[in-house]
Amino acid sequence: MGAEYIIFGRAIPTYKLAIATYALVSAPVIAMQMGKKEASGNAIKAASQDEEDFIREFVKAAEEDQPKNV
Repeated sequence: MGAEYIIFGRAIPTYKLAIATYALVSAPVIAMQMGKKEASGNAIKAASQDEEDFIREFVKAAEEDQPKNV
């Protein structure tokens, strides 16, 4: 078929080596993403309650002004 490499006495086709390489590289990345917990999108880190209220009102007003995507 195509080129082969001899590994531990066996002929391994290059396409199988490529698939194994992709799997070994992508598996940890996928595992890390699945293990992450999504942070709350509405979390506001404010110094005081007044500041938090101001930020919430500002965001609410900005969302009302912005047209909705369809």
